[in-house]
Amino acid sequence: MRVLAASISALLLGAGPALAAGADAPHLDGGTLGLVWCVPFIGILLSIALFPLLAPTFWHHHFGKVSAFWALAFLLPFLVVFGWELTLFEMLHVALLEYIPFIILLLSLFTVAGGIRLTGRLVGTPVVNTGILLLGTVLASWMGTTGAAMLLIRPIIRANEWRRYKVHTMVFFIFLVANIGGSLTPLGDPPLFLGFLKGVDFFWPTEAMLVPMLLVSGLLLVLYYGVDSFLYRRETGAPAEEDEGDGEALGITGKVNFLLLAGVVAAVLMSGVWRPGVSFDVFHVTVELQNLCRDLALLAIAYLSWVVTDRANRDANGFSWFPILEVGKLFAGIFLTIVPAIAILRAGTSGALEPVVSLVTGADGQPVEAMYFWLTGILSSFLDNAPTYLVFFNTAGGDAETLMGPLYGTLLAISAGAVFMGANTYIGNAPNFMVRAICEERGIAMPSFFGYMAWSVGILAPIFLVVTLVFFP
Repeated sequence: MRVLAASISALLLGAGPALAAGADAPHLDGGTLGLVWCVPFIGILLSIALFPLLAPTFWHHHFGKVSAFWALAFLLPFLVVFGWELTLFEMLHVALLEYIPFIILLLSLFTVAGGIRLTGRLVGTPVVNTGILLLGTVLASWMGTTGAAMLLIRPIIRANEWRRYKVHTMVFFIFLVANIGGSLTPLGDPPLFLGFLKGVDFFWPTEAMLVPMLLVSGLLLVLYYGVDSFLYRRETGAPAEEDEGDGEALGITGKVNFLLLAGVVAAVLMSGVWRPGVSFDVFHVTVELQNLCRDLALLAIAYLSWVVTDRANRDANGFSWFPILEVGKLFAGIFLTIVPAIAILRAGTSGALEPVVSLVTGADGQPVEAMYFWLTGILSSFLDNAPTYLVFFNTAGGDAETLMGPLYGTLLAISAGAVFMGANTYIGNAPNFMVRAICEERGIAMPSFFGYMAWSVGILAPIFLVVTLVFFP
């Protein structure tokens, strides 16, 4: 076994041991890792990108097994090379401090939002459609892009059922409600919540991202209104007089979930401002009391929402657990396989990803904000914006206080790139695919993967260039 471990170590590391001598806890030295350790991470992200397109039936039934395969492809060699102590430490560190809090927040938002239903039917005029997009953009930061998208996608589909031209509405819905609207709080988009878990203040995105978000969303809403008005005048049909929502009046059911949503906000805020100084050590991993209380409160809120919301209301909303199960299984693999990539990036110019680090660092050693914005954004477009944010957060040093202070512009570039450019492709953010699936279920011929990219490149790329010139010159 020692010979085998030594052989694999020589192949994968080409350097000394990764356990720091004299450290209280096991330590992974990213400077000793070869890029081959990133293969499982790249493998799971490519699987997420390609399997739904090339083998959708297989993916639908076996995505959990694919995620487990890549997780084991990382864990087993890691166990052989580094031993059980470092392996257990890294697994517990990822699970207790990152993955479990992340998935609990998504679960609570998904469950609470799934209990709120808009009844009745609006008529899809340019004013009404723009109003729904504006409402979703505002709500996304406070109930999550997933929650806002699932709340409003069915009402906007019903409002536009009579229209011939409606694909553009669904594309702009993905741009605004499923992505850019989630810019202002850690509740809005998974990357910002990961930043919150790393020490970024809850309201930092509200202050820092407000003006960039208003610029991007304002340009998109004005552009959408112009495009929809033009296409509305070309419509040959008209809404049926009896289209009043199948006898239902305009309104909201499941209103108790708005109170529960306020509870989610309060629980997350509590964990950011309450510092009792009490913590628990689980094999060198420190779990703070406020974070444990937050997660337990979020689970209780999700359970309460499930109990008090009428089941028929959820059924009418098309609620199912499949989307959160898919996210949970896939992100378990992502959070594990990203460990060596983060360690290598933390090593900076001493690590195997020195060319990437150099690309975002100027000759004077200072971060190049424009490069952070575009590199974070491009990778968020084709991979997933949450782990991409984490990678570049750590590339920039990984210290929240420094990033909110002297490197304020760098954190803004990373945050804006991850949130904004998650809209560039269907795979950039979890709600994108969910919206597409619901639209196709309702008979809307959504663009193909590359067809959607034609929309995003043509519309979003020029706007992101404006963002670069204004905020990251």
